[in-house]
Amino acid sequence: MKTQTRHLTLIAAAAASIALAACGQREDATVGQQVDNTVNQTQAAATELKNDTKEAARDMQAAGSDAGQAVAEGASDMAITAKVNAALAADDKLSALKINVDTESGRVALKGTAPDADSRDRATTLAAAVDGVVAVDNRLVVDKNS
Repeated sequence: MKTQTRHLTLIAAAAASIALAACGQREDATVGQQVDNTVNQTQAAATELKNDTKEAARDMQAAGSDAGQAVAEGASDMAITAKVNAALAADDKLSALKINVDTESGRVALKGTAPDADSRDRATTLAAAVDGVVAVDNRLVVDKNS
């Protein structure tokens, strides 16, 4: 019986080998090699995820810094506008109500009317004297009726 079992085992092994060859399959890696491959792939994915996370954190930090700077500039521009309006209102001939003051990045734009050329020029001088103003664009129109 031992011989018969042995022959059956050999025949079964040969049939399995032929079946695998006929299907175009090759013998796969051992279980240990498969585990090693999986571990290596997992480590590579973890390293890539770590690098992506660091890059995303740097991007978020830069965006937060840019947003903070934009808020600070906006607050500074608002303060400049308020100070220019106050300076214009303090002048006897200039009416802050008839002059629109817009500020962007420290650049002041004056729009509206002035009673005479001297007052128009004085508006530029007053606006330029405010701390934080980098330039003044005076678009005031002299209106004799004001």
